[in-house]
Amino acid sequence: MLIPCIQGINRQSNDPKYQFLNTFVTGKWAEFVRMVDPDILTGYNIQNFDLPYIVDRSRHLKVDSNVHLLGRVKNSACRIRDAQVQSKQMGNRVNKLIVIEGRIIFDVLQVILRDYKLRSYTLNSVSYHFLSEQKEDVEHTIITELQNGSALDRRRLAVYCMKDAYLPLRLLDKLMSVINYMEMARVTGVPLNFLVFRGQQVKVVSQLLRKVIIFFG
Repeated sequence: MLIPCIQGINRQSNDPKYQFLNTFVTGKWAEFVRMVDPDILTGYNIQNFDLPYIVDRSRHLKVDSNVHLLGRVKNSACRIRDAQVQSKQMGNRVNKLIVIEGRIIFDVLQVILRDYKLRSYTLNSVSYHFLSEQKEDVEHTIITELQNGSALDRRRLAVYCMKDAYLPLRLLDKLMSVINYMEMARVTGVPLNFLVFRGQQVKVVSQLLRKVIIFFG
């Protein structure tokens, strides 16, 4: 998360002014989500990194009572748990499963892993493969240095963060993933997120159940 450079604030975790600013930005992000009221939250690896980090960070800053209320059901906090995913197509994996009532988590990385066979699944490689574009060349080891540097350094870091958000949207648009998954959900009768995080069996069972209801209805 980017914290703006304000005169008199030491950008260290033990600075009370920094802590206040970090808390303020985190809380405003949650307010922004509730104001925009999106049906789908998307990004690249947000299921296993970004959203769990925000939830953990808000708990550390003691603003979780605000930040965790991201869903559409009043006073229903988002929940995170480890979920083992097992299928012949994708093997055995453990993912973070995040429940935000009334919103769908549509992780572009999970979609790419499920639908495409690639040599590498980093955002850089996937973007170059499908879009002929790449992220800004910023190593994670110099992020703190850039944040603590000049205005131009922070601008470079801001562009890096914007590209991280922009490229997954470009991928969804290029691959028409949301449209394809919505149509598959409509045909099979399962929620959209089931198609991303569960195997084939749930789709078969759902269609069988639909036929049974029609037959005995």
